[in-house]
Amino acid sequence: MATAAAIDALLPQTQCTRCGYPACHPYAQAVADGAAGLNQCPPGGAATIAALAALLRRPALPLNPANGTEGPALMALIDEDACIGCAKCLPPCPVDAIVGAQKQMHTVVLSLCTGCELCVAPCPVDCISMVPRASLADAPPAPTAHENRQRFAAHNARITGQARQRAVLLSARKQAAGATAADPDQGGECAR
Repeated sequence: MATAAAIDALLPQTQCTRCGYPACHPYAQAVADGAAGLNQCPPGGAATIAALAALLRRPALPLNPANGTEGPALMALIDEDACIGCAKCLPPCPVDAIVGAQKQMHTVVLSLCTGCELCVAPCPVDCISMVPRASLADAPPAPTAHENRQRFAAHNARITGQARQRAVLLSARKQAAGATAADPDQGGECAR
């Protein structure tokens, strides 16, 4: 029986969620557990389905249309003149391929973009479009699955670290507020 790690190694690591799972590894685990079909990865398409079928010793199936269609490798482009700097595209990018700051123009680092399309829906001004990577003469090659996996891990580590820092800060503030409430002399001039 194939492990989730072996299945995950065959996936393109776009982290697009079109398989119905929050990332490639949970999908791989579901395939390993028999809870998901091997034909749910549109970015991987027929080649990935064939590789999974060989690994799992199952027949290859056509891509499940409920998960989307196979197509060319895509990348996001931001119309920088239309971008309002809302920063709503930053959090959903699983590999931190979008750079910018609040109320500043954003741009996509094309060499990092997985083409996941997760940045498109949150944009309130529709300034993000998905274009075939091959349609741009100067487009860098698509990142490899290994590079995508590393960037996704770094993205998750950053998010986890930020959450941990916020929790520590909140705890310290609550402790300080509790100490002030317990010692009225620390609270300053109150209703005297």
